[in-house]
Amino acid sequence: MTNLLNAIINIIENPVIHIKQSYLTKNKINNVGDSLENYIKDAFSGTLNIEDEKIRLEKFSETFSYLGNQNNPPDIILRNGDAIEVKKIQSHNSALALNSSYPKSKLYSDNPMLTKSCVVCEEWTEKDLIYCVGFTDDNSLKYIFFVYGIDYAAEKSTYEKIRETISKGISYIPDVEFTQTKELGKVKKVDPLGITDLRIRGMWHIQNPLKVFDYILNIDLSFDFQIIAIINQEKFDSFSENDRKKIMNLDKIGFEKSDVKVKNPNNPSQLVDAKLFLYRLKI
Repeated sequence: MTNLLNAIINIIENPVIHIKQSYLTKNKINNVGDSLENYIKDAFSGTLNIEDEKIRLEKFSETFSYLGNQNNPPDIILRNGDAIEVKKIQSHNSALALNSSYPKSKLYSDNPMLTKSCVVCEEWTEKDLIYCVGFTDDNSLKYIFFVYGIDYAAEKSTYEKIRETISKGISYIPDVEFTQTKELGKVKKVDPLGITDLRIRGMWHIQNPLKVFDYILNIDLSFDFQIIAIINQEKFDSFSENDRKKIMNLDKIGFEKSDVKVKNPNNPSQLVDAKLFLYRLKI
């Protein structure tokens, strides 16, 4: 079973900086966002150097239980493992647009935003969620930031309270008709003729992890490519001993590892032990 530690090592050993050019050649993909997501799939499945599409797809089938779409979270689920959300940004410090899906500390199978195929892809009720943020220009990948939702976002009740309060408040508007929806609300027959509807959607954003964790990071953007990964100690200890030893013993120029303390998203006065992995490359 693969995991984030394996993916980090695979990327360090096979960095792809000119991501659009690489995946245009490999998969006829000419969109940088799609190229980033495919790069992440290759990193987790160990197929970064595999050109044969048939072999690559077979490996994907072994590695992933679900590959999603742009409109419903998550983008990827590792078979019997973590869920992954891939976010592309084109300004190094810009916020992440989550649209109608609020930030998640974990992924739960009863989330109404999930597709049926995601819910039934394997037997599960909750999964740890990895946010994978890729900073790209039109052709090249500048950095990838991996962080678990549990270290990045508050528990779901924090966001559900806001969503439910807004939805309930809308229901008090007089003389309009309301319908059930997965969004914040839908108002029908707003006008006297009853021909106008209003969809009310949330547009969630969360700060870039570079900003959120700036108290433990010293990022130098003069490097051509970087990997940043924060993994809380409890999660790190849950990986196999072999995988932990492999990354802790990795001897590669530009690779650093350190013990840090990160703020608990539910109570910032509490600090949580974590590992920080950093890889920097100049070409």
